Amino acid sequence: MTKLFKNLLARFLFQDKGILPTKKFLLIYLIGSICLVGLAFFGVSWQTVFIGNVLFILTSLMDLLRSPRKKYISITRHMPNEMERGKCYQVTIHFENNALYSCKYRLVDGIPQSFQSQFPIEGEINSKTRSSISYKTRASVRGDYPVNKIYVRFSSLMGLWEKQIVVEQKNAVKVIPDLSETKRYLEDAQRYLMYDGDKIRKQKKGTGEFTRIRNYVIGDDPRKINWRQTAKLQEVMTNEYEPEHGKYITILIDCGRMMGVELKIGNRLEKAMEASLTVVAAALKNGDYVGVIVFSKGIDVYVPPAKGMDQLQKILQAIYNVKVDASESNYAAVMNYLQMVQKKRSLILLFSDIHTFLHDETTLLYLKRIRRRHLFFMIGVEDEALLSEAQQLPADVHRAMTKSMAQQQVLFKKREKAKWESQGLVMIEAKEEKLAVEAVSYYIRVMNQGLI
Repeated sequence: MTKLFKNLLARFLFQDKGILPTKKFLLIYLIGSICLVGLAFFGVSWQTVFIGNVLFILTSLMDLLRSPRKKYISITRHMPNEMERGKCYQVTIHFENNALYSCKYRLVDGIPQSFQSQFPIEGEINSKTRSSISYKTRASVRGDYPVNKIYVRFSSLMGLWEKQIVVEQKNAVKVIPDLSETKRYLEDAQRYLMYDGDKIRKQKKGTGEFTRIRNYVIGDDPRKINWRQTAKLQEVMTNEYEPEHGKYITILIDCGRMMGVELKIGNRLEKAMEASLTVVAAALKNGDYVGVIVFSKGIDVYVPPAKGMDQLQKILQAIYNVKVDASESNYAAVMNYLQMVQKKRSLILLFSDIHTFLHDETTLLYLKRIRRRHLFFMIGVEDEALLSEAQQLPADVHRAMTKSMAQQQVLFKKREKAKWESQGLVMIEAKEEKLAVEAVSYYIRVMNQGLI
């Protein structure tokens, strides 16, 4: 009985195959039975009541026979193999009805629970015809997801019974980070940074690689005038330089416990991954070598440095399925590993929680060692809840205590950051929507100033 009950429950929940009465059937049968029983009290025989019920059931069974069989129904699904987190995508389902009868249908696609969509989808398909329906879905969690089944209920035109079938179709969907920031940068780097309140500045004068000779314009450095070309062409010509290419950029992404803190949209790890991919795109576009290390209590992912835009896809495929680890981050382990794998001088960008990082005193020793060869920069998401508590009005004793504790944490963070920055270890916190812009801006400033 337990197994039978589970099968029936699954059938009613669009999770099994079989035949089910519709709400229309139950309503008509209930009203008809009440009417017949009422007539029985006014002299109608019980035999007539029984015959009436039997006739209704037989009529409904005739209607059931006019619904198409599974072998005459063909259903296929077309959906993207790769989806960005939080973006809407369209899924199309194609029907083919080879039966002699038209039918109505209700459909529930077997997508994962983390995908947002509205089901069931209702429609009608005529006999010997093909039809297509579409629905939109949005994935909120990164990872690999199998989509193997489509659950469909068919009914005839009277709609008294429904046949539920399960169509097996295997699809694999890969949900990757949101690449909106990366695409915006690749489309127009200058507009991307100026839109967010920053701009790409000229590099340090007299530094960088020679690019070309062009006409002198007002505002150019007179020291860069190419006098030989000026005399030859009888026009003032100037040399143009750009930052040197082929530098090494190493990005460290923390996926420890504190990176799972929820923000307005997503969590800290999601924002860190989106910002890091934007920096990767910027560096690769400039011809630099980029490598990535993802860590928590140990090293989870390592992508060796390489140049070329193909490296962006390689990094994306390596880190898209990284999850927040419940354990604390082991900064000492990643610093040791970094010294082993990265021998050449590079810019190290660490995406992590600054408050947790500052409490790990032993890390300072490792970073002092790394600072001798590499340029270190750490960026994290600003703790808006802490700042809000530190700025609230002390209306009562409880709020006053909360405010004082929050201010104590803010002062501790400022004091510790100043101590670390005096050792040449730059740290900043940015609002979640500005994280990518701040990281890219710092990278560009370092390149333009020729610091590595």
